[in-house]
Amino acid sequence: MVRRTPCDAGVSVVTTTWCERENIAELIKRIRRVLEGLEHEIIVVDDQSPDGTASIAEKYADKVIVNERRVGQTLSLARGILEARGDCIVTIDSDLENPPELIPELIKMLGKYDFIIASRRILPRISEKIASIMFRGRLGVRDIYSNFKAFRGEYAGIIALVGCGETFGAEFTWNAVRHGLRVGELLYEPPPRRRNPRIGGVVRANFRIMLANLRLLKCLLTKR
Repeated sequence: MVRRTPCDAGVSVVTTTWCERENIAELIKRIRRVLEGLEHEIIVVDDQSPDGTASIAEKYADKVIVNERRVGQTLSLARGILEARGDCIVTIDSDLENPPELIPELIKMLGKYDFIIASRRILPRISEKIASIMFRGRLGVRDIYSNFKAFRGEYAGIIALVGCGETFGAEFTWNAVRHGLRVGELLYEPPPRRRNPRIGGVVRANFRIMLANLRLLKCLLTKR
């Protein structure tokens, strides 16, 4: 149970889904448990999942938004962030690789920081390790593509101002840094990765993240 946090006036938890019918109910139930006693809402933005994820999410979430067309993870999260009403906003992946049990610690850290990112201690893909080398000095966090984040709701408009293409949420961190927000980091041990990651197999995932690296680099060079 969470009490006496910087978010006592309410927490919004935002996640985006693509073919997560097997995970979305468990995720929402676990979020409800850790936020018991604290006013909160759970927002799911479904990116046109063909497996019926949205219909399952509607049974458990407070709000389900279905995109009119597929737009990707970054734009989906941005849409959910702008719909959030809480004084604190948490974004989390829907595949259960981000432990919801860490949410209380993240929002507690908002007493000291404006924007927190939960970073995996071990980065599984070579492309993510390259991203950490390329951008850690500028962004101040090791897990560049972690979407397990918490930030103050007053900054939602700044954080969700995206336009660099699919950066898998990394642009949110860049927005926080370039607007001078206090950025903090929570390191955690990630659970085992699922057999079929949403981003694709080894080759496809690394290729997509390398493209994101290039888009993020362009952002950092052009948005000063």
